[in-house]
Amino acid sequence: METWNPDGPDSKPPSPDGPGPGLWKPDGPDLVILGDNGAVLPDLPDATFRMIYLDPPFNTGKTQTRQSLKTARSESGRRIGFKGQSYETVKGIVTSYNDAFGDYWAFLEPRLEQAWRLLTADGTLYLHLDYRESHYAKVLLDHMFGRDCFLNEIIWAYDYGARSTRKWPTKHDTILVYVKNPKNYFFSDAEVEREPYMAPGLVTKEKAARGKLPTDVWWHTIVSPTGKEKTGYATQKPEAVVRRMVAASSQPGDWVLDFFAGSGTLGAVARQIGRRFVLVDSNAEAFAVMKRRLGRAIAGPRGESTSTVKFITVAGH
Repeated sequence: METWNPDGPDSKPPSPDGPGPGLWKPDGPDLVILGDNGAVLPDLPDATFRMIYLDPPFNTGKTQTRQSLKTARSESGRRIGFKGQSYETVKGIVTSYNDAFGDYWAFLEPRLEQAWRLLTADGTLYLHLDYRESHYAKVLLDHMFGRDCFLNEIIWAYDYGARSTRKWPTKHDTILVYVKNPKNYFFSDAEVEREPYMAPGLVTKEKAARGKLPTDVWWHTIVSPTGKEKTGYATQKPEAVVRRMVAASSQPGDWVLDFFAGSGTLGAVARQIGRRFVLVDSNAEAFAVMKRRLGRAIAGPRGESTSTVKFITVAGH
């Protein structure tokens, strides 16, 4: 694992000819970086990423934690499973991160400015938030990108977890979609997984068999606590939700970026459908999860072996 020091003697600001100390190269490996994105992003060159997905902390004022659980067969176990066999629950690693900011937008705004700089001329930003900050983000991004660059407000709706009895239960997130140039941006539904029609009898058999393009309301469950893609990381997002964005707003071979990478879902999806990726997170637990999840070569969409991921720790982490 390589260590990079942004303040070291070889560090220099990015230039039109390429990145400063060579942190990223267009023909280099996929990158997973442990470090403060405020320090890492300025070293990446302008107009590098066709699609950027950001899932920053939601500013809940809490420490987000999740403990992984698994079951193991045990004669003394209290859980009864298949064919009456006994199992016990084994608790795993607790992952957590701080989700409380005194001035949330002083933290997030300069990072969104970097996102605008790093997008290609036909690139798209997806900003994933919840009801606490999404309306403030809309005003800020209208000013930063331009109101005509607003493409969609996607509502990801799910139905799982605790329910309030004193208000309507909050069961959705908001994903704001902005393009860098409203007259020239990439969007294709060719790779987007289609959905069944709610009333298939009202369309032709051909349309019903093909399914419909998802609307701006996405019904999809959260990551199952017992599902195969579960990493145990708090607030992990489902691959199917992120895959829609990557598939629609990038092409095979394009570079995509997530600098609040968490469990690395963007990287997992990018490898599955032939995109290149850079992931950044300042949380050592997130970095460890991504090393487990992405640290091995896998077969690409056409059976070829994907490039090896390079894991980098920025000095100070």
